[in-house]
Amino acid sequence: MSDTHSNTRDHEESPFKGKTGLRRLMNAFGYSVEGFKAAFHHEDAFRQEVFLAVVLIPMALFLESEALHRVLMIGSVFLVLIVELLNSAVEAVVDLVSIEWHALAKRAKDIGSAAVFVALSNVVMTWGLILLT
Repeated sequence: MSDTHSNTRDHEESPFKGKTGLRRLMNAFGYSVEGFKAAFHHEDAFRQEVFLAVVLIPMALFLESEALHRVLMIGSVFLVLIVELLNSAVEAVVDLVSIEWHALAKRAKDIGSAAVFVALSNVVMTWGLILLT
């Protein structure tokens, strides 16, 4: 098959890709809100981590600590949420491709899970070092 007759899907882009300025920002914000809703609705781990954040972030703000320590404590909690969102996205794409067991699918999901574990370990280490020193 010649290049002119190749799969047109290879060259398709999102109809929203060309948006610029305020329209792009509004679209991006809307997509982000939908992403948060989807993660909260479909992902138990994300819900648990949001509840953890609801407890830990105010705690970090009320502790008598240096501003830098507060930033590190809160940042470590946000990092868990970010990594969990990315892990959930990877899992969703893997499941879209196939729900059948495959070594590469397992590897992708396990690596995503390991990333979440590292982020959670970072929270424990950051909070522990700040609170215990």
